[in-house]
Amino acid sequence: MPDASRSLPSHPSLRYLQLEARRRRAAGEFPALHDAQAAIAREYGQRSWAALRQLISDPPPHESHALAQLRWVIARFRDAGSPGWAPPGDGELREHFDDAFRAALPAGELVATIAGVAADLREELTVVGQLPLQAHVRVGGLEVFASAGADPPHRLTGLQAVPAPGRAADARVAAPPPARTDGEVPAGLAGITDESFAELGLAALALAGGAPAGPGWVIAQGWADLDRAEILGTGHRFPATGATALVTATAVLRLVAEGALALDAPANDHLRTVRLADGTITVRELLSHTAGVNSPPAAAMMTDSVPELATLTGPVIGCDGPRGEVRPSNGGYAALGQLIADVTGLPYTAAAARLVLDPLGMSGSSFPARPADIGPGAVTGYSVTPAGALAPAAEMISALPAVAGLWAPPADLVRLGTGWASLLPAALADEALTPQAAAEQGQPRTGLGWIISPRGDIALHGGAQAGATAAVLVRIRDRQARVIMTSTLTSLEPVHDRVLRAWGAPS
Repeated sequence: MPDASRSLPSHPSLRYLQLEARRRRAAGEFPALHDAQAAIAREYGQRSWAALRQLISDPPPHESHALAQLRWVIARFRDAGSPGWAPPGDGELREHFDDAFRAALPAGELVATIAGVAADLREELTVVGQLPLQAHVRVGGLEVFASAGADPPHRLTGLQAVPAPGRAADARVAAPPPARTDGEVPAGLAGITDESFAELGLAALALAGGAPAGPGWVIAQGWADLDRAEILGTGHRFPATGATALVTATAVLRLVAEGALALDAPANDHLRTVRLADGTITVRELLSHTAGVNSPPAAAMMTDSVPELATLTGPVIGCDGPRGEVRPSNGGYAALGQLIADVTGLPYTAAAARLVLDPLGMSGSSFPARPADIGPGAVTGYSVTPAGALAPAAEMISALPAVAGLWAPPADLVRLGTGWASLLPAALADEALTPQAAAEQGQPRTGLGWIISPRGDIALHGGAQAGATAAVLVRIRDRQARVIMTSTLTSLEPVHDRVLRAWGAPS
């Protein structure tokens, strides 16, 4: 059985893991007990069973600052709606949410949003993963992601909840239409859409893939629009939230290859419209998410028209995060988008088309500046209500085009995943897939524009927004690509795992 990458629970049990090793050996997965123990250790990011045993016996001395704040949120709001419960006032919220977060999401709206999921907050909390300033937990039917500021009192800078797998239960999607395909779908992938629909209750799901030298393929299942009963086709366009950063990174690397930029030069040497508060931060650090650049609050990420970057960040973008550590930053990639515009003299969207979209033949992709620009042939996005129904998401677009502004059909993202390296010198493409900074044990690392799996075999980027999730995965050894896109804000983890298993990679 291939080694998988997993996160330890908040209170791991060595006895349970010993029993799991014996069970898997008895099931015939491994010839000897020590082989099973070694495999389990690697799955949890440890080099040996002894290292795993030591990790469990000697846990980290401090809980994540983000997790500590998240525990306050859960404890404070779990009784919302009950007799005698009083909502927190602005002063109390100020103690736990940073100023930028509260400016983007007024107190009344913030309280109403969290109180609306109080029933979930009463359920048992499971810690999926934590870093000093980040936390990922499951509680009730939600997957919750939190981030905290680097300086005391470590107030929350980000808080996002998405429906956990299996939360949606809309009768309209119980019997999806047969999948539509384009190209020759590899064996083992055709059934993934059926399995995923049964588990997740999606409105639409598209899988796609290909190799650099071969033809691509697409599977599309579900509905582009439920109310119109419009069946999803292989050419429908989705918000390509996570993949947008790959377009931005590839455009920057093309400018590096042309000599217009230097990876290790300060980004402020080329920024004109905005500046970074730390003038020594380099282009390489921005690309690898190690610059510690502040991000606009999640509440400000969606809009009905794209503003100038300075209206979201101010003329000077703060850099309060830990420098040299991997901390994915929307603010850092927004700065790269402005850098591209300032160096080329073109709007970011026009420069990205010239440098990346057009050379790769991504003719179905665009960066709409307002919802009306999305045009026909796009899916309708859905959110999951507390009752499990699918409700149309508000028609909005990303406020940061260089971070999440791309809309694309699945085949175009395959062209991006398989073709980006062809736009660069081979040495620079290899460097983009090389980890740029050390990461905590078992945690992903970053290349230049790519997230690198803990095992170092898969490069990926994914993202979510209201009414959409998307991911692009590239197998490093042969540069094959896989694409996953949905029209529902939900966890892609089950689909992601199935795609990797069918691909022969660990989930």
